[in-house]
Amino acid sequence: MPDSCVFCRVVKGEIPSARIFESNSVIAFLDIAPAARGHALVIPKKHFETISDVPERDLREMIVAVKNVASAVVDAAEADGFNIIQSNKQVAGQVIPHVHFHIIPRKEGDDLSFEWEHIELDKEELEALMKKVKSKIRKK
Repeated sequence: MPDSCVFCRVVKGEIPSARIFESNSVIAFLDIAPAARGHALVIPKKHFETISDVPERDLREMIVAVKNVASAVVDAAEADGFNIIQSNKQVAGQVIPHVHFHIIPRKEGDDLSFEWEHIELDKEELEALMKKVKSKIRKK
């Protein structure tokens, strides 16, 4: 665990957190700068920078925790729905380089927006990209 990683310090208890879930390899806590009431973070206890770095076994435990925490947060916050946001690398909006999932409860009319501009790909570009991506997917 890098000493300077904020989330590693949360895991070690060096930085206080409002923990709402903990297992052998995952913790969840309320965000200290929430986008909405009940905004929670789910992180692995081990340091991994991006989702691509997380071993599949650990990732399975994380996503089950995300599911369970999301249900609990939505109920507790009396929300109408929720977003799950997971960003990788600074260019994609990752602020803390320790993989994490944001669970953001949503209420009708809350004015939060996670929309983006859409691009257009012609049929040939789409086909070429599809083939390239398929060739890169790791086979088991």
